[in-house]
This record gives sequence, C-alpha cells and structure tokens, in this order.
Amino acid sequence: MAAAFQSFYATLSKLPSSSSPRSPHCVPLTSPFLAAKPQFRSIGLISGNLRYRTKASMAEIVTPKSKGKVQVFESEEELAVSLAMHTADLCSEISKERDSFTVVLSGGSLVKSLRKLLEPPYIDSVDWLKWRVFWVDERVVPKDHPDSNYLLAYNDFLSKIPIPIGNVYAINDALSAEGAADDYETCLRHLVKTKIIESSEDNTFPKFDLMLLGMGPDGHIASLFPGHPLVQEKEKWVTSIKDSPKPPPERISFTLPVINSSAHVALVVAGAGKASAVYSALGDVSNSEVLPVQLVAPQGELTWFLDKGAASKL
Repeated sequence: MAAAFQSFYATLSKLPSSSSPRSPHCVPLTSPFLAAKPQFRSIGLISGNLRYRTKASMAEIVTPKSKGKVQVFESEEELAVSLAMHTADLCSEISKERDSFTVVLSGGSLVKSLRKLLEPPYIDSVDWLKWRVFWVDERVVPKDHPDSNYLLAYNDFLSKIPIPIGNVYAINDALSAEGAADDYETCLRHLVKTKIIESSEDNTFPKFDLMLLGMGPDGHIASLFPGHPLVQEKEKWVTSIKDSPKPPPERISFTLPVINSSAHVALVVAGAGKASAVYSALGDVSNSEVLPVQLVAPQGELTWFLDKGAASKL
C-alpha cells in the first residue's frame, strides 16, 4: 500500500506545468484505493412555518421556494453518509444503461463531503471504472498549486479510488483563463459528440448525470458570483472570469444553462455561516437581488443536502 501511494505522488510531481503543450483531451491524473459504516438514528425537527417528512436521521422539508427536495441532517457527518448513498445509487442505476457515469465536482468543502464513498460498502461496490469526472469550475493555477480544485479533489478523493487516469478531465492550466475555458468547452463538445456525455433534450447543452455543487456564504455557485455579468451567459458552455471577487481572480466556470441541463443536481451546504444564503434561496423572503444559487433549476432532479447549521434560519 505504501508503495502504491508513493507512486501517486510521483505521478503528481509530473503534472503539466505552465509550459506544457495544449492537451486535446483536457488533462488527467489519478490512481487507486481505501475504508466505516453508515449509521442512522431518528431525529425530530420542528417549525411552525415548514412541513417535515422525517426519514431516519434526515428530515425532508418543504419551504416556500423549494425547487426540489430539501433534506436536513442533524450533522455534516450524517449528510455525508446520505450523499454517498445518493451518489452510489445513481451510479448503479445509470451504469446499468450506459458505459459511463458523468460526475461534476466543485471545490471547497464539497470534496470532503464525498469521503464516505471511500469507505465500505461503497469503495468496493461502486463501479469506479465507469466514472468520468469533470469540474464545474476551476482556478487557473498550476495543478500543484494550493488553490487548485483539481489538487484538492486528487488529494482527498481521486487518488483513493480506482478510476482510470483517462476518465478524469481537468483544464489545461498552460493556457490563459479564456483559452482554458475554450479548450474545456471543446473537450466537452467532443465527449458529447462521441456520446460519453449525454446531450440535453434540445441538443443544446451537455447533460451530466450528477452535478455536485457547493455554495458560498454569498450564495455563489461554481464561479458565478452575485451581480456578476457571467450569471447571465446563455450561449457558452464554459466561460472565463478574470475579476473574481474571491481570489484567485482568474477562473473558468460552467454556465447556468449547462448546470441546469443536468439529470441530477445535488446542492451540498453545511455550516451556520451559509444559513443566510440558504434562507434567501429557500425561505419566505423577498430579495432585491437574486442569488446565483436561486437560479439552479435543472431539467432533471434537484436535491438539497443541508446540515442543521445551514438550515438554521429556515
């Protein structure tokens, strides 16, 4: 096992630098392995304004502005257990029909919330060979830079599952933000054409099987920030941003039409620091400014995964 992990980091050291040539297949890296058991206990959540349907350690609630299922968990730990089950079930269902299961990751705490997939029973039962992994947004930095969403996902998740190297699609960080966005969109268009990624019903945008989104305290998703013009982009699949209000300033991001073309979207939000944005998105309040998270309305299924802290103002 030790030798295997040494090989992971040897591979990491060979990641493309800013002098690397443009890759027509985006840029990959990954390798194999890792091990606790989900446990459930019932809880009761009470509110005069919301209706709850209780299931195990989760309460499914109906809010004034619900656009999908809203699930509240007693802790982030139990949220992670349910997210693993949700992801594994979708993979099993979709893998029966197709040779690929397309998953889109985001940065921040989202990757940490996937940790239960690295434990039994999922680490041994999920068909990792069918996974195709993408990023909803990325910082335009080298892949070994601490700000890289790719590096975060690699260290905490991808290096611990037996996913084929060629099934992980990262941006080409040798390019400018605009060039990297165009290159990533070209890659996606090729994968839609070859039917590795499904196409939306109107054949306008890619249709990913599972879009895993986090949310910032300001209600931003991907690298789409409140009040920024990129929120209004309707034509491009992937766009670039050079003036991100959150550092680093240069990023690429999927656009809202791509996000909303997904078959399944999971919005994963934990912590009381995000409760105000959750309330703005789901609660009985009128906003003068619409937050990007409020514009997530997929053609498919939307599920909110909230811990008690994130839902504390509902």
